[in-house]
Amino acid sequence: MSVQAAEQWKKRRSWAKEIQGWLFTSPYLIFTIIFFLIPLVWSIFLVFQNWNLISPHPTFIGLKNFQEALASPRVWQAFFVSYKFLILFIPLVMAASIGLALIVHSIPRFKSLFAVGFFLPYLASGVVSTLVVQGILSYDGPFNATLRSLFGVSIDWLNNGWTATLVIVLLMVWKFSGYYALIFLSGLQGIPDEIYEAASIDGANAWVRFWRITLPMLYPAFYTVLILAVGLMFSIFTEPFLLTKGGPNMATQTWQLEIYYQAFNQFRSGYGATVALINAVVTLVSIVIIRRIVEAWGRRYGW
Repeated sequence: MSVQAAEQWKKRRSWAKEIQGWLFTSPYLIFTIIFFLIPLVWSIFLVFQNWNLISPHPTFIGLKNFQEALASPRVWQAFFVSYKFLILFIPLVMAASIGLALIVHSIPRFKSLFAVGFFLPYLASGVVSTLVVQGILSYDGPFNATLRSLFGVSIDWLNNGWTATLVIVLLMVWKFSGYYALIFLSGLQGIPDEIYEAASIDGANAWVRFWRITLPMLYPAFYTVLILAVGLMFSIFTEPFLLTKGGPNMATQTWQLEIYYQAFNQFRSGYGATVALINAVVTLVSIVIIRRIVEAWGRRYGW
């Protein structure tokens, strides 16, 4: 075979591999274009329009949707509610997921079985788990029945702003802590035992080893879980929608509930798209700020 023929054969083989790669990735690319890219372009078009989802042609109104949204008490309430969820959820889910990871990591046998067991709540339907919680916490539910029989009190969990917020946060912690624990577990398995042995020889107790070795060495997993958790708190919908409908007095009115309310209850799709775009910007800015803070902490330990 001549040199020229060999080069042509290599080019054809390289071209065939490239086509094969595109074919393998095409399902995901098609899915992304249909369900993400096209809706994104359409929503950007809608933010400058007034459209009720029924009339055949939207009406161009310029920046009026932005002016109304930035001055809306409902939008500001969604902003503060999301940060309220964030402040409560992040410490609880971090503590729960790291604790679960440490428990599973310390089990001598059947680690995979326990890891899968803790992961199951994440696989459960959000609608089903929310309805179960709603039934348990109802006035005639088992939890209030137990409180009445033991202490003579009955708490209206979902009609009080703080208790409703706490219920939603704890439900989310229960659902996601097992999933995040798997990420931390993979990080724990990558920490060499020799480091702990050397620390023990130097007299470090379990508490010191956790704060000085385990937590810094878990930085990549910590970073990943934190970004996922922050993004989650700006996109929750199912739990507050089914439990409280954003109440009481909009105490659990998240961004997603406000978008749904404006777009599909009030038939203001342009305004709803504007709220969604503002939500995306707030989420991005929040993640960037938190990421910079976590990265500064990581650099102290050489990451």
